[in-house]
Amino acid sequence: MMTDPISDLLTRIRNGSAARKDRVDVPWSKVKERITTVLVDEGYLKDFAVVGEGVQKEIRIGLRYDAQRRPVITGIQRVSRPSLRVYVGAENAPKVRRGLGVNILSTPQGILPDRQARERKVGGEILCAVW
Repeated sequence: MMTDPISDLLTRIRNGSAARKDRVDVPWSKVKERITTVLVDEGYLKDFAVVGEGVQKEIRIGLRYDAQRRPVITGIQRVSRPSLRVYVGAENAPKVRRGLGVNILSTPQGILPDRQARERKVGGEILCAVW
């Protein structure tokens, strides 16, 4: 049994990028799929697809690199953990790398990047930071 599936997702992305893999496979869940959707929309990942059925479902994530084959994601960090939750208000979400990165928040309106959460004036739990 895995105690922190979101951390597992972030670690697989980090390790796959460091090893210059084209894609990584992650066990599927709704939360992981929504986090991956945000990362694709923000331009940190190339694409993703849900493959398989039932218990065998997986998310196949296409990693993104620049022209020199360096990973687009230079850092990815889990902020809120099962043992230490981190919540912020709508205006109090900290900027990552002075605005060059993004915090991903779990809000009542769904999983959103910090910019959209500020625009919608909704706070929540900071899941991770990506830069």
